[in-house]
Amino acid sequence: MYRSFCLLATVSFIPLLWQSLPAEEAVAPKPTPEDAAKRQAGLEKKFKDTLTNAILEGRWSTIAKGKLGTESTERYTVSRVIKLGGSKQWIIFARVQYGKKDVTLPVPVRVEWADDTPVISITNAGLPGLGTYSARVMIYEGLYAGTWFGAGHGGVLSGQILKSDDKKVTEGGAEPEVKK
Repeated sequence: MYRSFCLLATVSFIPLLWQSLPAEEAVAPKPTPEDAAKRQAGLEKKFKDTLTNAILEGRWSTIAKGKLGTESTERYTVSRVIKLGGSKQWIIFARVQYGKKDVTLPVPVRVEWADDTPVISITNAGLPGLGTYSARVMIYEGLYAGTWFGAGHGGVLSGQILKSDDKKVTEGGAEPEVKK
């Protein structure tokens, strides 16, 4: 009798449990190709708007034998960003300042997407006046962070993205004189 009661109680409880589970309608429908293209266009516009006329100001450090080295400052003044056709290839026009380096150049990059987050990728890119580098840099909510590697060394970098209307940018001069 006790077994019958337990079985009956269990069988009676299953429909109640089933009803508490989310209905299939609650699951988001798969976006159409048109919806996906519209979303991607919006993400790319946000990426372009974030970096155009912006200053990326932060810190970088080497990592050697598993140890983080001394931090140094870096500054990237980006004038514009363009996408090359329907590809993942972009060009970032930037003044790059770190250590004793100070060069202005177009930097060819590939942009990959981690959901709504752009990741700038360069692999063994020869950058005139700087050397050959590989890097992966994520851009998210006014910040950047990533890793970089050069000839026999590498490290990490991070910082904030400032727009030309930010007080800090206007006081510091968004377009410092370029050394020739």
